[in-house]
Amino acid sequence: MKITQVRNATIIIEYKENHILVDPMFANKGELPRWRYIGSNQRNPLVDLPQNFASLSDSVTHALITHCQKGHADHLDTRGKKFLRDKEIPIFSTFHDEKYLKKKGLKVTPLKKEGDQFFDGEIQQVQARHVKGFLTPFMEHGVGYYITLPKQPSVYLMGDTILTDTIRDFIKEKQPDYIVAPTGVAKFDIGSPLLLPPEDILELFKISKGKIIANHMDALDHCRMSREDLTKLLSENDLMNRVVIPNDGESVHLEIN
Repeated sequence: MKITQVRNATIIIEYKENHILVDPMFANKGELPRWRYIGSNQRNPLVDLPQNFASLSDSVTHALITHCQKGHADHLDTRGKKFLRDKEIPIFSTFHDEKYLKKKGLKVTPLKKEGDQFFDGEIQQVQARHVKGFLTPFMEHGVGYYITLPKQPSVYLMGDTILTDTIRDFIKEKQPDYIVAPTGVAKFDIGSPLLLPPEDILELFKISKGKIIANHMDALDHCRMSREDLTKLLSENDLMNRVVIPNDGESVHLEIN
């Protein structure tokens, strides 16, 4: 089993002959609008897709969407939709997103909230929470996914979220072998962080026993935590042995702990 970091929240999970694309944002550099105006004048995304993107995208057999409505182009943008539609890629999503995706002409299989079959294994949804405070009703909160496959390490894709009691209890109970965590500390000009703030990142390491794969960094203007910043934070707390911080285009081979 292998996970390849494409860019931001976009990854590819490789399992046997299946290459599962998660949350495709395929826009060219600067093609999307700004999400931050104070202290930044850059359009999104801030970086191009990795040099090996063509070969990575050619391998895609399926897609998995955590959330995509209310303007979440960083998880499914126009180019991502076109790619999925033109290639007729089968998509797994929540029932909540099914109607929206079908209206875009995409092939969708909605997943049962309580758990569903996923290839020859299982997939379970974990409710995500994008923010707390006054921005809460304006956000599309989405889900994370917990994936268990035969003779493979368990993987929890957190999606876009901060830590909640639901997520804390889930991690403590399941103890995933790998957690793909959104460590970019995204934040608009006003309001609370939209992704794990630094204190949540440190708590995630405290409550989990597995390895953390950090992503959602260095690609969007409102993400305040860079790979360099995260390395500094975790080094100061003696946690670098528990994390993998892949660059765009880099793959992580998962091992059973």
